[in-house]
Amino acid sequence: MSDTQKAFRDLLRAQRVWDVTLPGFDPSAAPADPLALFHTWFAEAVAAGQTEPHTMTLATADAEGRPDVRTLMLHDADGHGWHFATHATSAKGRQLAARPHAALGLYWPAQGRQVRVRGGVVRAGRAASRADLRARSAGALASALTGSQSEVLPAHQDLVEASEAAWERARAEPDTEAETWTLYVVEPEEVEFFQGDARRRHVRLRYRREGAGWTRELLWP
Repeated sequence: MSDTQKAFRDLLRAQRVWDVTLPGFDPSAAPADPLALFHTWFAEAVAAGQTEPHTMTLATADAEGRPDVRTLMLHDADGHGWHFATHATSAKGRQLAARPHAALGLYWPAQGRQVRVRGGVVRAGRAASRADLRARSAGALASALTGSQSEVLPAHQDLVEASEAAWERARAEPDTEAETWTLYVVEPEEVEFFQGDARRRHVRLRYRREGAGWTRELLWP
């Protein structure tokens, strides 16, 4: 083993997990619907000072079934499902067109909590996609108007120039459209809530869709 590799491995193994006081979680008191529990946990993550609690991982698969993953922002969570947005022409947009299923993961280390969501994905429609973009910042609009997401970038200067032009347009025309911007909704089939425990007696509560309702079940950690 090289010195560089050993130094990395030593550093990796020296890292602590959950160096905070973790909250308790009584799954028997959990609500019948996972959305209610998600709203509660999200508010508690914000109150605990969790940095960017609305960031999450999105896992998709391409046309050949090969997995892909990235980090993006949660835009909403309601009775329809968990919302996010991207360009339909982006890599994830193309993957969702070929295989409209996804998994989401949110991790809140301030409380040792995770939430996992799996289900089919639907497009929310043009009006909802436009409303989603208009509800965001000028920077978000400028980003949506900049270049072709996931395409090869010849040089960084091309991004700088495109971004400057997009910022000017976003400020001058705040109602301008980004035609490929699309709001997606993950319609949950399974939602898991994970509460970490310092003695590794983690609580895992899974909600599984059955008809119009949900079945709750505990999982071994």
